[in-house]
Amino acid sequence: MEVAAFIRRFADGLSDLEGVPPTVARPRYEALCAGFAPADPSGLRVMDECVGGVAIRRFTPHRALPGRVLFVHGGGWSLGSVRSHHGVAASLAEALNREVIGIDYRLAPEANYAEMLADCRVVAEAIAPQALVGDSAGGRLVLDLAWEPASPAWLLGLIYPPVGTPDTVELGPDAPLLSRDEILALWRTIAPDLPLTPETPPARLIEVLAVEHDPLTRPLEAAVAEWRRRGARVGYRRAPGMVHGALHAQAQLPAMGEAWRDFCRALAGRLEAPPS
Repeated sequence: MEVAAFIRRFADGLSDLEGVPPTVARPRYEALCAGFAPADPSGLRVMDECVGGVAIRRFTPHRALPGRVLFVHGGGWSLGSVRSHHGVAASLAEALNREVIGIDYRLAPEANYAEMLADCRVVAEAIAPQALVGDSAGGRLVLDLAWEPASPAWLLGLIYPPVGTPDTVELGPDAPLLSRDEILALWRTIAPDLPLTPETPPARLIEVLAVEHDPLTRPLEAAVAEWRRRGARVGYRRAPGMVHGALHAQAQLPAMGEAWRDFCRALAGRLEAPPS
């Protein structure tokens, strides 16, 4: 698939979400994202459960290595679920050969950001993951979770998250599927409930995946440079020609697939050699 075809198809799907209530938009978004996902890897066991009152989905490879990874989905804090991001989590479990646990945290407008973060915290405390991985809005959630003193994870995986405080100065130019105005509008919905951001890196070991055409890439690259300056070991790759949301179609977009595989290999390597 060419990236232009992905953009057209995804943009058409997003247009079907406009002006409808969340109860209608969310299943449509799930179907849109799932339409790009490959079949589950052979031998993968998938189970839906509840941990501390929070719904989760376990992705367990056959003969998985020890250790768990918590995956937090994106969707602008108002969309997304373990169903919309099933393909991403399943691919991550296969690549890492470890159990990946996706979480159905509460969404806006029914919940505020503090409640979303609380859901993630409940699950993280229960499963004690080695790594936290988050995509887009979920990337911001795992960032804030990792900054908490009691965070059990020592490895952080970030997929085009919003970092810092997005504004018109720091954000990059508009891009297909995500504009600066859209980011700022979404940010205003969570800003009142955001925790304070420490100056220290969120983890000792961090792997980052970005895309070339995304307003969030410029501030993310600045954050990577700052985390490195402060002593964190940060791996970084940027998928050329790709756009925000392209991870859903990583199996069909060669550049996104290559960057995703490199990201997963780096995470796997970190997991195989934990810090002393």
